[in-house]
Amino acid sequence: MTQWHGKAGRKPSGGRSPAHRGKRRAELGSDPQPTTLGEDKRAKIRIRGGDKKTRLVRAETANIVDPDSGDAIAAEIETVVKNEANPHYVRRNIITKGAIIRTSEGDARVTSRPGQDGSVNAVLLED
Repeated sequence: MTQWHGKAGRKPSGGRSPAHRGKRRAELGSDPQPTTLGEDKRAKIRIRGGDKKTRLVRAETANIVDPDSGDAIAAEIETVVKNEANPHYVRRNIITKGAIIRTSEGDARVTSRPGQDGSVNAVLLED
């Protein structure tokens, strides 16, 4: 379902703002796609300009980088420990940028935007 990201019909004072034109296709947006835990599932969507964007709907692995050695490994995601974006995302296991996830290698902070990039990249945290 699309969302209209145009100007609201009211002024900051609360008064009505007369519309000088109708809605435009360029002002349309879409709902955010929350990435949850589960078997990998991706969705391709069309974006403005006709290009494609890969959304990660569900994820079971993450690309973890160890900052000490610089090695990158694919680790299985166990659960979401903390999410600054929304505390309720922890209960629903929603992965966003900045979330702390528990993996088979240890806790890691997500550095990518899974709903935009199509992958979960993270940096290992020191215990």
